[in-house]
Amino acid sequence: MKIGLIGNPNVGKSLIFQQLTGLGVEVSNYPGTTIDLQCGNTCFQKEMIEVTDLPGIYSLDGDSEEEKIVRSFVGSGKADVIVAVLDAGRLERNLYLLLQAAEYRRPMLVVLNMMDEAEKSGIQVDVQKLSSLLGVEVIPTVAVQGKNTCNIIPAVLSSARTPTVKVLYDHHIEAAVKSIRTVHNLDWNGALQALLGHSQDPDVFEAASALSEEIERMHRMSVAQIVAGNRHHCAEHIASEVVRTRPPERGPDIDRLLTTRIPGIPILAAILIGLLLTVFVIGSWLEEAFVSLIGRFILQPFLAAGFPPLAEQLGTAIILAIQAGFGIAFPFIFTFYVFIALLEDSGYLTRAAFLADRTLHRFGMHGQGIIPLVLGFGCNVPAIMSIKLLRTRRERLIASFLVTLIPCSARTVIIAGLVAAFVGIGAAMSVYLIVLAVILITGLALSRVTPGEQYGMILEMSPLRKPTVKNVLLKSWIRIREFLVIAMPLLIVASIVLGLFQYSGLMAAFEQFIEPFSATVLGLPSYATTALIFGILRKEMALETLVILAGTADLGSVLSMAQIYIFAVVSVLFVPCIATIAVLKKEIGTRMALVISIYTMVVGILVGALLNLLMS
Repeated sequence: MKIGLIGNPNVGKSLIFQQLTGLGVEVSNYPGTTIDLQCGNTCFQKEMIEVTDLPGIYSLDGDSEEEKIVRSFVGSGKADVIVAVLDAGRLERNLYLLLQAAEYRRPMLVVLNMMDEAEKSGIQVDVQKLSSLLGVEVIPTVAVQGKNTCNIIPAVLSSARTPTVKVLYDHHIEAAVKSIRTVHNLDWNGALQALLGHSQDPDVFEAASALSEEIERMHRMSVAQIVAGNRHHCAEHIASEVVRTRPPERGPDIDRLLTTRIPGIPILAAILIGLLLTVFVIGSWLEEAFVSLIGRFILQPFLAAGFPPLAEQLGTAIILAIQAGFGIAFPFIFTFYVFIALLEDSGYLTRAAFLADRTLHRFGMHGQGIIPLVLGFGCNVPAIMSIKLLRTRRERLIASFLVTLIPCSARTVIIAGLVAAFVGIGAAMSVYLIVLAVILITGLALSRVTPGEQYGMILEMSPLRKPTVKNVLLKSWIRIREFLVIAMPLLIVASIVLGLFQYSGLMAAFEQFIEPFSATVLGLPSYATTALIFGILRKEMALETLVILAGTADLGSVLSMAQIYIFAVVSVLFVPCIATIAVLKKEIGTRMALVISIYTMVVGILVGALLNLLMS
């Protein structure tokens, strides 16, 4: 049994997916695209059920990559049942997508989510009447509380059926569809899709185009506009039949505070600064505890055991890798992801986008650009993937440059684990100021030289919600799992390779070769520059490799404060990690990915050289 979850953005679809599948989630790339689909399995009454979380969209008729994927998925019959997730508080708009999906004549089930928020807004939905009008089972849920989500799978197995609702189209549309069906032997929806221009058959496309032109000439509007109008009218009629409104519950107007420039912008700045300081404080406390425990109970006993030189070299490298990964990187990354999840689940990020719109216009983007920029503080990879939210290639190019300069959680590990720990929190915050200055200069320059047009912003404000501890921790764990599954094995393998290089003398030869550049330009010992290069694999590996090559986690004993500071700044600005480069290649092409990589390398070295000149 295969299930596909379909719905508008911000309807709680992904949360329902997580509750249905637990942590057994597999992210796979849709063939021929850069879109990732989440797939998970659940078992009910000894039957294995595969659930696919489709991208959130508003319509099946558009030409965006997400819309094409969902249209292909629904039309291909890859899912035995389509589960449409609707927002009870915005029923009319959500019904538009459901009516489109219903025309594919697949077994369906409707999940009416966010019932609690609808009730707070004074909206009451007659669930039974809605089910009768649509001809499918409707399950009311409150996903953030897990209310009724346990009924979805049983209903899929027992109650899913083909919808009976039908949109009444203009008689010219009906006649054209009938003509295409008669001549080309298509089903009703296939003929309608052909009339809308979604046909791969040249003969069908040619016939449908001729009919579309005739209809457009008679109505003075396109077939897509007529069809959309008919669907909206049907959605409005259904919503009017089942929705009853009353005066909403009144409370403090928090939105006015968060979306007005004053105090909205100071609140935004305070939230971001507070987030970073909290990550520094909590992460530093956890780092000290983990590093001390691993050093006392694992590293020291191992060194005292008296193993042969090669075994001791490799064993020490592995233990230092574990100490660097779990002791230095993990505390900061996990703490950061917890706070990012809090911001996402609260609905605050869309308010931040609204506030940032005017400022980001100066950098050639609109307010939605704040979303990939904020996500970049967590990880550059999903941040680069989210640039698809931006409308033009110009905006996506500018956002790609800026996101790669954002200090992600891995770079935050370097800033916090090095500068905050050995120099001070004030010095750590100044690293962010340097990076901010580079981002501002880069953005202003790109806004003047990047070709293309700039458009305004249309953004749906997601409702403010109280995040739940369970959902925040679950989302944080799903994200941190990538570090444990991918980064830690990579770090251990790299540590073994470094141990072999050190034992064989190859590392000493390389460091001797790079010593003149490292000492003269950056003022760093050669092993620190070697660590910078390993940071291209994963950013936190620059620090972890530095610990391994230095032979101690107490870096303050082998590096000066100036060297620690310069190393951190160069690491943050240096070439993005391999995963980010790969995603850049997918999103904006190989040439621009190469340009961004070279640009960040040059900027990192120039800023490091300038700091060395000022501090020497």
